[in-house]
This record gives sequence, structure tokens and C-alpha cells, in this order.
Amino acid sequence: MSIRKDFYQAQREITKIANHIAFCHDRYILTRNGKDLAAIVPIEDLKMLETLENERDIEVARRVDEDIKKHGTVKWKDAKKDLGL
Repeated sequence: MSIRKDFYQAQREITKIANHIAFCHDRYILTRNGKDLAAIVPIEDLKMLETLENERDIEVARRVDEDIKKHGTVKWKDAKKDLGL
């Protein structure tokens, strides 16, 4: 569950919010002027997000490696020339 909280109110209640997140595993969305600003999430959620990001990065690197094997590389001076740099 996500709970919305004004950023400045959250500053005053940070201990309470941290405990609530740690024990209830809820997420807090911090807002400013009615707009979403940031989120505070349980550490388990952060670890899961980091794992997903790492898996995505590995997949992108694998695809780049396949593309290099298939098409080769371009010399830096040629790339600059093609880009008008």
C-alpha cells in the first residue's frame, strides 16, 4: 500500500514513518504542492528494484555485445566525422 504525505509533514514525522515502513512494509510517496516528489520504500523493495536494474543492465550489455559481434565497431574519428564533431 502507498501512503501519500506532504514532504514537510513527513520531515516532522520521519521516525514514525520509518518505523511504519520497516514493520508494515508500506510505501510512502512524498509530495510537494500536490505533486509526487519522492518515495520512501521498505529495504526489501529497494533490493528488488536494484536486482531488476542489474538484470536489465546485463541484458543490455549482452545485446550490445551481440551487436558488436554482428556489425563490428566504428573508429572514434569516423564517428566524430559522421556526427559533424
